[in-house]
This record gives sequence, C-alpha cells and structure tokens, in this order.
Amino acid sequence: MQQQSADRIDLAGLVADLNSLLRLKTNVIGMKLFASVAEMEAIPKIRRPNAIHTTDQIVSMAARLGWTVGITADDLVGAQCRAVIGLSPQDEKWLAGENYVGVWHGTAEDARKRQEALDVVPFGHYQALAVSPLASGRLDPPDICLVYATPGQMIILINGLQYTGYKKFEWGVVGETACADSWGRALKTGEPSLSLPCYAERRYGGVPDEEMLMALKPSHLAKAIVGMKALAKNGLRYPIPPYGIQSDVRAGMGVSYAKK
Repeated sequence: MQQQSADRIDLAGLVADLNSLLRLKTNVIGMKLFASVAEMEAIPKIRRPNAIHTTDQIVSMAARLGWTVGITADDLVGAQCRAVIGLSPQDEKWLAGENYVGVWHGTAEDARKRQEALDVVPFGHYQALAVSPLASGRLDPPDICLVYATPGQMIILINGLQYTGYKKFEWGVVGETACADSWGRALKTGEPSLSLPCYAERRYGGVPDEEMLMALKPSHLAKAIVGMKALAKNGLRYPIPPYGIQSDVRAGMGVSYAKK
C-alpha cells in the first residue's frame, strides 16, 4: 500500500492489496456525504437514479455493478433510508416506527426501541450522498469504505486491524435496518463497524447469504492491510486451510508458536 502523502492514500493500490490478501469477489466501495447537491453532481461520471430505490440498492450498484451513483432524499423510498444517512429528520414520527408494528415487531414499544437503537447521521448537515468503487478514485477521499466479505475473510481483516494498537471491537445488531450497524455507525462515529446485512439488504441490495459488511475509514483500511501483511509473513493468511479435526494438533501449532 502506497501513500502519496501523510493524509492522502493511494486508493487503487489499497484495493489491489486488499484483493490480494483476501481474494474478495465484490468491489470495495467508497461512500461520501455532501453538503450540497451541486458538490455531489460534480463527481466525474456520476449517475443519477431514474427510479425510487432503497439505499441498499444504491450501495449495490457500486459494489456489484461498478457504478458511481449519487442520490438525494427524493431518490430514496422512505424516511428509514433517508434518516440513517442524515437526509431526513429523526423526528417523533420516525422514532415511533409505526410502519414496523405487526411486521418486524409485535408491539409499538418494540418498534420504538428499535428505532431509538439505530446509529444514524445527524440531520441538517448534508443534502446528498454518493457511492463509487474505491479504486476509481472518484470519491477522494471517501468518508468511509465498505467491504463485503465472508466470515473467514472478515476475521482476517479484523485481525489486521488488531495487529497493532489493539482494541476489543464491540458491535451491536439492531436486526432490520442493519445498515445502521454498518454505514450509519461508521459515518456517525468514524469507527470500524461490522454488520450482518439484514433482510432488506439481501432482498433489495442483492447481498449474498455468505457476506458480511464492514464499514470503516480509509485510514483504518490502510492500517488493516499493514496488519494483514504482517500476519501473512507469520503464516496467518486467507484462505485458512483446515488442519483436520482428528489430526495431532501439535505439528500445526508448532509452525506458528514453536519458536516464540
């Protein structure tokens, strides 16, 4: 991974390193919020929707089709998608979550608790959002990167983040509206945020059964790559070869730990 300066990352190089280390099958993408629609529309080769979508669909247009897409609140299907990314108010009507009673939750109290649990971008700061394959460099820098990966790939990515400057990661699961666990939380807090993509992300965004989603800043992704390269030198890399459930474990463990 090459850095052009202390605060500018070679995004294409970062993606090449990540794909070499994890063999990802889905495009790593960037996401960026904009204070004005004009700023978003100035992005090179930006596409604007001609239909109404969920944010999950917009994200997958970048991750699975390789498109650069920009949206405003008017392009999204309802308040839930808009509110997570700060494009509509998180007001009393939104907090009540009436549409989810009898669908995702048994009572109005449960629906409200779920809405209150969501990590969202505060309303009033942004008017638009764009997503694009990270390697394109069109969002330079993006606010966050989105990495879709299998559990095996994801744990190596997490191990890379923890190689130096260790911290225990503690993530929550809100259930439906899991985008609040990933890009909502990462945009709000700036911290690496892992999610189990929910029903809507899989139904409308086309996320496969086996994929999880990590949202994190470019600097965190660069840190993870440095860590994964160090792990690879220690023989700890993806794919993780099964050792054999009936084999004597000492030979395998000895490769990693005997000289320590």
